[in-house]
Amino acid sequence: MHPTNARSRREFLQTTAGLVLAAGFTGACSSVPRAAAEPKHWMVACRDAHLKATGQPDCWAALKYLGITGVEVDVTPEILCPALFHPAKQYSLATPAGIDALAGELAARGVTITAFCMHNRFDDRLEEEIAWMRRLVPVAQALNVKVIRIDVAPHKTPVDQFLPVAIKACKAVCAIGEGRPVRYGIENHSRFTNDPAVLDQLFAAVGSPQLGLTLDALNFYWYGWPLEELYGMYEKFAPRVVHTHCKSIGYPPDRRNVRRPMGWEYAKYAAPIYAGDIDYKRVVAILRKANYQGDLCLENECLKHFPPADQPGVLRKEIELLKSLA
Repeated sequence: MHPTNARSRREFLQTTAGLVLAAGFTGACSSVPRAAAEPKHWMVACRDAHLKATGQPDCWAALKYLGITGVEVDVTPEILCPALFHPAKQYSLATPAGIDALAGELAARGVTITAFCMHNRFDDRLEEEIAWMRRLVPVAQALNVKVIRIDVAPHKTPVDQFLPVAIKACKAVCAIGEGRPVRYGIENHSRFTNDPAVLDQLFAAVGSPQLGLTLDALNFYWYGWPLEELYGMYEKFAPRVVHTHCKSIGYPPDRRNVRRPMGWEYAKYAAPIYAGDIDYKRVVAILRKANYQGDLCLENECLKHFPPADQPGVLRKEIELLKSLA
């Protein structure tokens, strides 16, 4: 990059970040969403939580080792990015300087944050969650992050009483994002949002285009749905998908197409996506038909089945499969 251009970029990012913080993270960086064009290729990404398993000295070297330029980044309520590891740096997005520093790293290394990942507790601390989102949405805009993955799961509310709480929370965060090019991806996760009927009710009641789905193709299967029923669920919700988590499991043949208890033997049978039951070629075809515009993001929950020395190779092999499909 030419030094003058680099300086101009830094000045722009500093100005943008300053406006964000001066406005109390309440909307100083608003912009009009741009029409999305169907990409020739999707970006392949990985959750930042897996990067240390590569054995590389920092997160940037880990991404290079995996051969990807996309990453989903965990963000804390303090707007820290703890899984972006580096021996000499900690990444915080709580200040203009921190936003500028990470933006510079991303630009220099050609890396894109495909999604921020929040771990929400809406029924436990709703006001704090809303304040967290008010801070994070403008930061996402400043870094051109298009998706924020959210948890909509009960923590202290009975499952059968949680829907009104979920609707209220999702309406509140959608109001924060209204008119901005940042969408929320509810992950189908845990007991609540792995029920398609619940997702239908939630999307209908919130009624906002800001609210989409982080499709975890495995989680419906984890919940207990038979394998051949999964693809109809993917088709049903494909128009809502804004982000993905790609992982798998390899059940015994006689347990694949029957209804199983939720989470049945998950730890035992979790498998890499290249060895599991879910046909990701079929998943990708469904998403393409629905004009999906996001990434294919690897999430691995079976690495503990492999010796540490083999884990980097497992991740690379999974990434290669996703790249062949993307």
